This record gives sequence, structure tokens and C-alpha cells, in this order.
Amino acid sequence: MKINPRYLSFYYQDMEDYQDMEIDLKKTALCIIDYQKEFCDDHMGEALEIKKNGQWERWQYFRNRIHNTAIPNTQKLLFWARKEGMTVTFGRIACLSPDGEDRSPVQKREGWNNIFLYRGSEEAAMVDELKPLPEEMVFDKTTDSIMGSTSYAGVLRNMGITTVIVAGIVTDQCVACSVRDLADAGFQVICVEDACAAASEEGHDAELKIMNVIYCRVCRTEETLELLEKAAAAGGPVTV
Repeated sequence: MKINPRYLSFYYQDMEDYQDMEIDLKKTALCIIDYQKEFCDDHMGEALEIKKNGQWERWQYFRNRIHNTAIPNTQKLLFWARKEGMTVTFGRIACLSPDGEDRSPVQKREGWNNIFLYRGSEEAAMVDELKPLPEEMVFDKTTDSIMGSTSYAGVLRNMGITTVIVAGIVTDQCVACSVRDLADAGFQVICVEDACAAASEEGHDAELKIMNVIYCRVCRTEETLELLEKAAAAGGPVTV
């Protein structure tokens, strides 16, 4: 499979094709990260604070990206996975304690990443377009990475999962941390670039460029679905 030169770092500038990857649909999981109402709903949570501070215009790239590109493409992946019976998982920022004391130091630190979302709140819920089904697994995390504060890796290993398809927000924080940790833990990772979003296009592109090849394959939604279709048609492991 050809590498998009847009996401090719200095280290791999002479590469044109990805190394082969073996995909088995029964051993593949979709991981949807942090598409929560706090961050994505224009009428609650973070949006209200941004409007109050007079920064709404500054955040228009991000708001447009999630509503018009990232969430619709993640929906495509989600609908396909459900149709084919592929494992679907969700990671969301949600503390277990009502006072938020179980949050990691990073999520208690002042700044944009100072996030206090109790798991029972409406703001912590995934957006309606990506609402989990009752049988789908939702992992509440108090770290940026889905691996840092949950049993995610152990659950995937128990299920025999070897490949993880990642979509989510934000590309240069929780998505990147999760991709790196998954790769270090031995999972094959595909990061779906147009099913992710960062606050700026520059940050989004820079992070994907750094992660590509070494930690994951960076693919578009349609490319990812083509790979998954091949695996579904094979009915078992397929090299792509």
C-alpha cells in the first residue's frame, strides 16, 4: 500500500510503500476516542466556555472539522464495523470519583487539558451520532491514552485482538498517546486521518507525520474500509 507523502517524516522520506500487514477481521477492533458532548456539542460544555471568552471564531476550524469531516467518517467506520460484526470499543475521558481526585496530574493541570468530567454527566457521554450500543465496551479513562488508566490492553489480548483501528479527538493529544501506547504494546494500528481532528490543521498533520510508519499506518476512511473489505471477503487473515 502506498504511503501518502503528506504524512512522511524525515526518517522515512525514501519509503514509498508500507510493509505488509496481516489483518483478520475477527482479530480487529475499532477504537473511537473522546467524541464526547463536552468537546463536540456546540450547546454545552467546552463550547459555552469558548463563546463566553470570545474565542468562538478562533475555534471554527476545529468545530467545522469535527462536525463536517471527522464525526461523519467515524460514523462510516462504526456502521461498517457493526454490519460486519467487528469488535467496537470506545474510550472517553471520565473520572470515577465525583470530586475528580482520581484524574491524572495532566488532567488536573491548569490549561486546556484541565478536564473534569464525571462519568455520570451528560457532558461525558459520547455524541448521539456515535452513541455506543449496550453490548459495546466503553472504557472510562483519566489519562490521555486509553491504555494508561484502563484495562483496555488486557481486554483486547483476552479477545485475541491484534489490530486496532483508531479514530478520535484530538489527534495531537489523546489519539497520539493511544496510538503510541498501542503500538508499544504490540498491536498493529491504523490511524484514520480524516476520522480524527486537532485544534489546527498544522497540529493534526504534524502529529500524523511523526506517528506514521513507526507507530501506525495513516489511512483515509475509504482506504481503511477497502482494507477491511478485503479482510471480510477473505474470511480469515489477509495480507495488505
